[in-house]
Amino acid sequence: MSGTTALLRNEPVQARSTARLTSLLDAAAAAIDDVGYERLTTAMVADRAGASIGTVYRYFPDRIAVLQSVASRAVDRFSERLATKFAGQPHADWWSAIDSLIDDGVESFAHEPAFAALRFGDVLDLRPREDGRTGSSLVASQVAPILVSRYGLPDGDELAFQLEVLFSIVDSLLARAFAFSRSGDARYIAEARRVARSYLVSVWGEPA
Repeated sequence: MSGTTALLRNEPVQARSTARLTSLLDAAAAAIDDVGYERLTTAMVADRAGASIGTVYRYFPDRIAVLQSVASRAVDRFSERLATKFAGQPHADWWSAIDSLIDDGVESFAHEPAFAALRFGDVLDLRPREDGRTGSSLVASQVAPILVSRYGLPDGDELAFQLEVLFSIVDSLLARAFAFSRSGDARYIAEARRVARSYLVSVWGEPA
């Protein structure tokens, strides 16, 4: 929960406080799934968590901080899966590796609470962004060195840019796939893979 706690008014230092924070984030994520992030209120979070509004404000200064924290937790969880599954699992070529990332994206859209609404938090209109980085760019920064070391892709800013373009393409199509169904529209998921592969082949060449 490292990225999440960086956004908090008070960082939990005891197990009880950590459990309370988890309860608030779970309540917020469930509410976002039900009503959308635009309509989320701190009172709604308190009510669903069975907590007082004061407890919510103990950790979060406002609803934007709640939304950022839910999105940050999604990035943390995706990064944890990336570290254990993607980084630890051999793939035949770079496309097999990217395809497995798309699988993880589909899994997050289908099963991570609030992910379909917030994704990596990039949909939130925050001006200015505190560190100038998007959630997608943080994930790209983890993926890039693995692709460089395993598949010989050239390191540098261009690779990071291409990965952000890739994630933007896949994110948009998966968002459409899950817009009306929690199980996802298979046609859009398949198209996300096809378009992603076509784009990457255009800049990286055929996988080898």
